[in-house]
Amino acid sequence: MHIIIAPDKFKGSLTSREVAEAIARGFTAGWPTAEIVSCPLADGGEGTLEVLVHTTGGRTVDCEVTGPLGEPRHAPLGILGDGQTAVVEMAAASGLVLVPPEKRDPRYTTTAGTGDLIRAALDMGLSRIIVGIGGSATNDGGVGMASALGVRFLDDCSEDLPPGAIYLNNLESVDLRGLDPRILKTRIVVASDVTNPLLGDAGASRVYAPQKGASEYDVELLERGLSRLAEIVSATLVPGIEDRPGAGAAGGLGFGLMAFLGAQIRPGVEVVMEAVAFEEKLSACDLVVTGEGRLDAQTAYGKTVTGVARAAGRRGIPVLALGGEVAEGAEKLHESGVKAMLSIAPGPLGREESMRLAGPLLQRISREIASLLNSL
Repeated sequence: MHIIIAPDKFKGSLTSREVAEAIARGFTAGWPTAEIVSCPLADGGEGTLEVLVHTTGGRTVDCEVTGPLGEPRHAPLGILGDGQTAVVEMAAASGLVLVPPEKRDPRYTTTAGTGDLIRAALDMGLSRIIVGIGGSATNDGGVGMASALGVRFLDDCSEDLPPGAIYLNNLESVDLRGLDPRILKTRIVVASDVTNPLLGDAGASRVYAPQKGASEYDVELLERGLSRLAEIVSATLVPGIEDRPGAGAAGGLGFGLMAFLGAQIRPGVEVVMEAVAFEEKLSACDLVVTGEGRLDAQTAYGKTVTGVARAAGRRGIPVLALGGEVAEGAEKLHESGVKAMLSIAPGPLGREESMRLAGPLLQRISREIASLLNSL
């Protein structure tokens, strides 16, 4: 029996690597003769860099960047085992976790640090950059990122706009003449776990800005700023980018990466699976075990569990999904090819206790599953 363990993280509790290790220990204990292959995954959000670097035998480089509040800080740049591909995790430079709750205000946060990491990859001569864009603290449409790479955003006096989404309402023109020319020779792939457009009720400001500290008034101000940015870009660069799937990801960073760097947005889990050769690993597989902290209706849209199930389903391989919680709407995962879903909680447990015990609970249920399968 050949089993692949391919989970995402249990957010706030375990990394995807730790999840995979716990499941593998349980399966090994319950079925000692089974061949177990651990392949932790991610979908473009936090943890993507760790997964890609570890799985490909790569390394990380510490870089000086501008934090989301404009403060100097350090962030890792990943280099994959091929020596040609960089991994930028925007959450490490421009992420919400970097901003104290009392200071969260997407009117003023910037993606400049993400641009700093991209520039560091260019300085190292890398020809391909994967940018994971989950977990942002920002809503600046990628303007900070592009500014760090030489793009100028000007007001009606041809003066540079200050950092922050609040100033986008004063935007009059975009000057690409200073853009780092190495961008034109570099392939940039954006790994995103959402497909939101830039604007509207499903866009960056109205869906995600409140989670980053925006009031109702702030949301409409941010929406107008991104609308102005989209208007200028459509008139002078490329029309219609604001409507592309993923343009609204990470406060519009998806839009900025496409508009100013010519990046391609792809489902994050597909980018990660491709980088770690997941399809090749499936060639001799009999069962795939995946999972994440919460299985629900949202899991069926671009998340790791869905990507794994679809890839395995193309080969007729059954998929089992484990979650800290199996919530309403999780049944939609059956449409993606998940054969069974199980919660790791043995009974009523509070959320904090479940998260604290996630490792032992994963190992316990995995051992029970493996023992059952081994007896059939």
